[in-house]
Amino acid sequence: MNKELSGQPDRRARFRKYVVYVLWFSEDNTRYVGQTDNLYRRIKDHLTGKVEFSKSRRPFKLIYVEKLKSRSEAIKRENYLKSKSGRRYLDKKLFK
Repeated sequence: MNKELSGQPDRRARFRKYVVYVLWFSEDNTRYVGQTDNLYRRIKDHLTGKVEFSKSRRPFKLIYVEKLKSRSEAIKRENYLKSKSGRRYLDKKLFK
């Protein structure tokens, strides 16, 4: 039985690692910033067209990954990287 549905806490949740990632689409020079607890699965979703943004923008490169301890930290970092300051940070770090 799925522990999430049974109301019992998932013991594995405390060991789960979250990442913020950035994809770069060379065709139109755009970036996608996202967060997930399973980067492999999420990249597969982008490749198979399950993510609306990347559906018509392939190919892409994974250009940045940052590990975080919790989903709330990952969401905060994702929002920062999507802000004007965050875009400048990525530009300095990735496109020197």
